[in-house]
Amino acid sequence: MLERHAALLDPAPQDGAPRWLVPVLVAAAAASGGVLFYAVGEPLFAGLFLAGMAAMLVAAFVIDRRTTAQLLPDPTSQAGEERAMSAAALSLSPDAAAISDANGRLLVANEIYRERFAGSPSPLDLATSEGGRDALKTACRIALRDGMASASGIEVEGGTLNLDLKRIGNDADPAILWSFPGAPQPDALVVAARRLAGRTGESLASAGVLAALVDDEGRVIAANRPFTNRALSLSEEDRPYFIDLVESSEDGLLLLKAEEGRGGPLKGVHVPVDPASEDGAGTIFLFDHGQQPSETTSEQVQMLLELLPLGLALVDRDGRFLTMNSAFRTAGGIEGGGMPAYPGDLVVKEDKAAVADAVRRNARGPAMSGDLAVRLAIAPKEPVALTIAGLRGLGDAAVLLLLKDNSEEAKLKRQIAQATKMQAVGQLAGGVAHDFNNILTAILGHCDLMLMRHTPGDSDYDDIQQIKSNANRAANLTRQLLAFSRQQTLRPQVLQLPDTVSEVSHLLKRLLGETVELQVKHGRDLGPVRADPGQLEQVIVNLAVNARDAMAEKGGGTLTIRTFSVRAEDVADIGSEILPVADYSALSISDTGSGIPPAILGKIFEPFFTTKEIGKGTGLGLSTVYGIVKQSGGYIFADSKVGEGTSFVIYLPVHVVEEQDARTPAQVKAPDPESELWGSGTVLLVEDEPMVRTVAERALTRHGYEVLTATNGEEALEILARGEEIDLLVSDVVMPLMDGPTMGREARKDRPDLPILFMSGYAEEQLRKSIDIVNVSFLPKPFSVQELAEAVRKVLTDK
Repeated sequence: MLERHAALLDPAPQDGAPRWLVPVLVAAAAASGGVLFYAVGEPLFAGLFLAGMAAMLVAAFVIDRRTTAQLLPDPTSQAGEERAMSAAALSLSPDAAAISDANGRLLVANEIYRERFAGSPSPLDLATSEGGRDALKTACRIALRDGMASASGIEVEGGTLNLDLKRIGNDADPAILWSFPGAPQPDALVVAARRLAGRTGESLASAGVLAALVDDEGRVIAANRPFTNRALSLSEEDRPYFIDLVESSEDGLLLLKAEEGRGGPLKGVHVPVDPASEDGAGTIFLFDHGQQPSETTSEQVQMLLELLPLGLALVDRDGRFLTMNSAFRTAGGIEGGGMPAYPGDLVVKEDKAAVADAVRRNARGPAMSGDLAVRLAIAPKEPVALTIAGLRGLGDAAVLLLLKDNSEEAKLKRQIAQATKMQAVGQLAGGVAHDFNNILTAILGHCDLMLMRHTPGDSDYDDIQQIKSNANRAANLTRQLLAFSRQQTLRPQVLQLPDTVSEVSHLLKRLLGETVELQVKHGRDLGPVRADPGQLEQVIVNLAVNARDAMAEKGGGTLTIRTFSVRAEDVADIGSEILPVADYSALSISDTGSGIPPAILGKIFEPFFTTKEIGKGTGLGLSTVYGIVKQSGGYIFADSKVGEGTSFVIYLPVHVVEEQDARTPAQVKAPDPESELWGSGTVLLVEDEPMVRTVAERALTRHGYEVLTATNGEEALEILARGEEIDLLVSDVVMPLMDGPTMGREARKDRPDLPILFMSGYAEEQLRKSIDIVNVSFLPKPFSVQELAEAVRKVLTDK
């Protein structure tokens, strides 16, 4: 009769007019038509007319209810048609998704969004705190400016959420796509109802236990078969109140009203669905009562405890454990078949007195319940909630303890916090690197221009070379920042790990010195990987240098570099929860140094974290390694024992060699001689940084080009509108007012064949994802005068 929880949410309409207005108007029209037909003496036509209008109303209602994505009022424009198409697309998303205008006003929402957020509020109104609302507004502004943004840990009603934002539409009418990955936590009451109506309810029935689930109003919303047969046989209500089904006997036991005195007295135990909630929703278990607690009753209680997913334990009036289920043992860290004497034995010394006092008060005083924050002896750094509830009428059991195993939850919280921190620092590092790249471009460019006027032997030549060398060192530092934030420009190739290790081995022997022995071992049947060989060599060098420093404290040691293959069927043996099942080629770098303490091991990949003395390390080495490996699609793990050494293992997925990849790679073309970099033609240079614009203009002019300059996108479009012959457009990507891609799209409308060369301090891979323009080239900053001339010559040659 009551097999499941049938509570449903009915989303509220979002249209400008109430949903009931259209049906009322149609019904009024139908009634008017029926009266008209009846007045003219045609009752048959009047009846048919009314029946037809009723069928149309029913069809309209069904279509309205089945709408999967809700479209709010839109202006009658092309944007409205695009948003209607977006509404249909959103309905295909497995996650909650919505589209708003630039001010956050909700335009389109799919069914999952409306069910997850009752009332379909604007995405900006989801946060329950002022800080959360400010974070959403900031993310919205960033998405409008940069094309995409994200936010995490936003407090909303019922928990927290993460979301991704992306700018869509055109510049005249931009919109924001909001996506909320991950499904919300299921309703605990719904889950409990399904369990009770399924296998769990049958198991309870076989043990002779009557079970019913009640909501916060005390209504029975689900029950197992014995309860349905015995307690609901005479009830005609769909969801009766529990108190209407039972009555209390003189000795405080329960009698089922449907049995009219024919059944025996029952004991009742109420287990809340959410121990922290006080709404009363939960499961009520009824046991047949005997004069003395029998062995059968104890077995029923133990079976019941084992079936429940919560960690439950029963304590007597003296505060001693009577029994506990396996979930309680797991959460409390109880190993073997033994059982501690008192609940206080599970917690740290400081919490023993509080636990013992709470158990004593609930055992001897009035029946009540409450939560107590304690620290378990097995994990003293992670507080957990211990729910203590008084019991009556269940034999020797006087107190019920509920303990939830939140180790996985705590682990996920730490991972989310770490990922959020790394993402925030990565965005900061990427922004700093971009600004530095502009400055370094100007420094390197002026050095190149000065070197064109000086020859070796001049008094200023060595000084200029020293400035250029220091600028290149600074450029390497910005590349490290971009590598950590996974925003650097990689040049991936299909390669073999043993070949890369062999290329860098001669350099390692010089870096390690005479006190460190280098051993290289290669496995068999290694599959090819796709990575940037230069960046992969940097990973090996960074790890080797760290190993050398660790072994210096012990006067030397052995550095072992090993390559081996890992098949998909062997991934489970590694014991990692985050390594997907696939074929990998692995690289292991192990040392015999001093090792890393466990308290520090989890922080080694954080930026600017170092254990070296001041002035001997930037703290970017391992974070750079981490960024390169992750950007290459791989995984890196560290294992260390103090006093024995440290081992880093890198897993790179095996690249499936396609036909075009199987061909012999072309030899790297030697740089063009200076004489071949001269060219001719008109170049339109668009750069908002004056120092970069000056260097680029002088460099291109010296190589034979006629250069027109513009400080922003609008000025460049004005020059193009004059109709001058332009052979190449060279533009920065990120500029105020109008950015490079927007300006490029506008320029291509009138000049579809215009070659475009973008230059930016951000990574090419990141930019290509947001630039929807075909046939464009890219030059990363910082660049030298020769690199700029080579890039311009190549684009014009390939035109």
